[in-house]
Amino acid sequence: MPASTVRKRSRSRIIGAVALAAGASLMLAACGSTKDTASAGGGGTGRVGVILPLLTSPFWQSYNDYVPKMAQSEGVQVLKTVNSNSDPSQQITDIDNELNQGVKGLVVAPLDSAAVQAGLDQAERKGVPVVAVDVAPDKGKVAMVVRADNVAYGEKACDYLGQHVSSGKVVQVMGDLASVNGRDRSEAFRSCVKKKYPKLKVLEIPAKWESDTAAAKLDTLLGANPDIKGIYLQAGGVYLAPTLQTLKSKNMLKPAGQKGHIAIVSNDGIPQEYDAIRKGQIDATVSQPADAYAKYGLYYIKAAMAGKTFKPGPTDHGSVIVRLPSGILEDQLPAPLVTKANVDDPKLWGNTVK
Repeated sequence: MPASTVRKRSRSRIIGAVALAAGASLMLAACGSTKDTASAGGGGTGRVGVILPLLTSPFWQSYNDYVPKMAQSEGVQVLKTVNSNSDPSQQITDIDNELNQGVKGLVVAPLDSAAVQAGLDQAERKGVPVVAVDVAPDKGKVAMVVRADNVAYGEKACDYLGQHVSSGKVVQVMGDLASVNGRDRSEAFRSCVKKKYPKLKVLEIPAKWESDTAAAKLDTLLGANPDIKGIYLQAGGVYLAPTLQTLKSKNMLKPAGQKGHIAIVSNDGIPQEYDAIRKGQIDATVSQPADAYAKYGLYYIKAAMAGKTFKPGPTDHGSVIVRLPSGILEDQLPAPLVTKANVDDPKLWGNTVK
């Protein structure tokens, strides 16, 4: 992703420009009933734009592959997906371009939780509902956020390492802290270790979802701290390969069960992580549901286009809708911990893709 200074300038430019634009506010309610309740709407028809954050991660490649399949099963007419290529300002341009094509709904995976408000405001002025996938915006109107509980991601990683590393140094390779996902996972991991496993010392690498950044900083950190005993990767899709390569280059990639093995727990649930678990290279991952992200992102945008509303509570698909502090509703989908004990479970989406 861009350097933080570039991102801040882009965000300020985008939000400032949008703030100058005047327009009537057309609001779509995102509350009402856990079950679908129809209000006066357009029947959920019309073209839908789907905007991806990036395609350099196997996770997002899988999500991209699921979109047309789930669109067909959900009866949603989607345009060809758009890749914002890790650029928050480009993502706002992508939203504007989709709106200019006359889409009736948008499914967006925000890159920056704050900057995306500019695009959400554009959509609201045009009366086009938006569903956010994977990342919740800090502000702005969305009909629903489809996301797993990212606090639980950090806590599950903390508990796994805490139960397998009695004491010593552990590293968390963090995501972009401009994203609520990066913030949630980082703070949850940090707080959990402090509260439950005080004999662990947490070292941190802010890597912004960038594989090169993760590799370079991990190499430096391992050089200064060769006694590291555990690693938490907040995104296996971008951090797994560089982490394994860095450990191997330092002769520190020892298989599970062998003396010197560094316990590693990851997030994503991609096939590459499962292979690494089978080989003993890493120990666990939290499966982020790429298939369900696509399915329910399209499900909720169809519902929003039809004027349907929801309220907090359990759903009929094994998740829970919660109201975030911002007032936005979020469907928190299940994200199981995967270890050697259940890595071959055929129900895991990572075992259903090539």
